[in-house]
Amino acid sequence: MCQMVTPESHHAGERIRRVPSLTWQGLNHLLWPAVCANCGDRITETRDDLCTRCWGELLTCTAGDYCPRCGRDASRYGLVAGACAACRQEEIHFDGIARAGVYMNALRQMILAFKHDRTEFARMLAALADAALQGSRFYNDIELLVPVPLHWTRRLIRGYNQSHLLAKHIKHPQARISTDLVRIRWTKPQPVADTLSARRRNVAGAFAVRENHPFSGKTVCLVDDIKTTGATLNECARTLKEAGATRVYALVLTVAGQRTALQEPTVQAVDEPEMGGKHD
Repeated sequence: MCQMVTPESHHAGERIRRVPSLTWQGLNHLLWPAVCANCGDRITETRDDLCTRCWGELLTCTAGDYCPRCGRDASRYGLVAGACAACRQEEIHFDGIARAGVYMNALRQMILAFKHDRTEFARMLAALADAALQGSRFYNDIELLVPVPLHWTRRLIRGYNQSHLLAKHIKHPQARISTDLVRIRWTKPQPVADTLSARRRNVAGAFAVRENHPFSGKTVCLVDDIKTTGATLNECARTLKEAGATRVYALVLTVAGQRTALQEPTVQAVDEPEMGGKHD
């Protein structure tokens, strides 16, 4: 005689089978409490390893409109011919920019950790960058992703180029990564230069392309972590266009400098790990 299985008995059986798993999860949280990967606070439930506060800050950092030409905060209603009031008089060699957010709170902490050997943040930060890129007007045009290069001495000291790690985690249906843009001379960390003019001089002539590079006739997207004044991105874009690139765009995690290029003499400084990085 077959015993009829009712929905109630089925659900009861499922709950019973889940008891060992739930018990192990509870014991695991007791012995090894989960902590937020960003701030270190204890958390009971994880969502990509961040606590509720850090997630809230991250959402705040990545919200808001920005200028598609320079990346600064700007209302879409304040744009004229695709440029905000802050950048209309600026000479910009890249043809547009996509940003994930602004340099503050949890996003700032995560980027600094990422530059200090916390490479596990690469996937999460790249997801933010990927979303920003997909929302850009140039997403479908990109043929090459080009990480902003480090000088070989800094690459040796750090062990990796964070922009290259970001690029490797970006999911694009057609674009491939090229590392044929190189930094040919050592430059001081950009935060040391406290004016836009000084930053431009610091990176002038610092980049070149390798022989047999693939840039001629291509649409290229530079990938970097932070844009402040745009001096580094500008010099990279100028170098790529001189090498034959048709158009050059930029993708960054954050924009740190919200002043205009005309607001000299000083530039807003951002945190920089010792031994130097390449803040723009």
